[in-house]
Amino acid sequence: MSLDALYGNEQLKSKLAPVLEADRLSHAYILSGPQGSGKHTLARLLAAAMECTSGRTRPCLVCAQCRKVLSGNHPDVITVDDEKKKTVSVELVREARTDMYLRPNEGRRKVYIFPRAMDMGAPGQNALLKVLEEPPAYGAFLLLTDGAQRLLPTIRSRCVELQLSPLETGLCTRLLERDFPQKTGEQIASAVLRSGGFYGQAKTLLSGGGELLPQTARFAAAYPARDALAMAELLVPMERLSRDQLQPILTEWLGLLTEALAVRSGTPAPTPEAAAISQSRSGAELMSAIRRLQEALELLQGNISVGALCGALQVQLR
Repeated sequence: MSLDALYGNEQLKSKLAPVLEADRLSHAYILSGPQGSGKHTLARLLAAAMECTSGRTRPCLVCAQCRKVLSGNHPDVITVDDEKKKTVSVELVREARTDMYLRPNEGRRKVYIFPRAMDMGAPGQNALLKVLEEPPAYGAFLLLTDGAQRLLPTIRSRCVELQLSPLETGLCTRLLERDFPQKTGEQIASAVLRSGGFYGQAKTLLSGGGELLPQTARFAAAYPARDALAMAELLVPMERLSRDQLQPILTEWLGLLTEALAVRSGTPAPTPEAAAISQSRSGAELMSAIRRLQEALELLQGNISVGALCGALQVQLR
């Protein structure tokens, strides 16, 4: 079995092992996890397994079909998305649904990857539902989302859900040390904390994409100063953000407070912001704020309004 390209996630890989061994992959999977969790890597590996012609356990990653999938050039592995648009239109879904009934060009199956399944909306998901219920024998769907809760129950009930997990701290650290030998131990530790253990996010942080978001810079000034007015002035405009816009902001706040808590436990401060917060807030206050942000991120995957969430945080993060 060649799922080694997906780091960590041993429980998930153990779940898939007998299915791959028997070549009995389902026709529909939901791959859920935040940005940088490995959803796209897993989708490519599953698509390769569905097309693989090796007699060994699939995917072999060396046969012509596997290589085409991994290079993005397989005619029967189709990505359903338009990156120029904010949502995945119902028209795109209908086109994929119609195309599904044309037999594969050269592969064993026709695999449709939806990299933003949560952005289909109810009309698009309902358009997909019928073919999910009664697909042709060669049809397969891989729905990628940051949270399975954002898909309709009728969609979820017809798919196998595979939830990606963060890497164990030691493994994430070793991988980053391998990939970024020029970075210091403090920088790598900071990236692991701020990413929550999700390797893709940590790589982005260390690759120069780690500048604090504007809202985080303001939070890092208001929170240690206990400035309730500044916190309100920050959070009130955030009530107008979409869920997708709010999620990375709260995730970054959570990482910053986690860093500050680690500093209070004796870890060197990875950033000036973490040092300032650790000096002004007690361990109990940081633990409470971390719990509140974790709860907020969980609620964000449900039906709670962004406005209500930001209003609650104004009180909870004083």
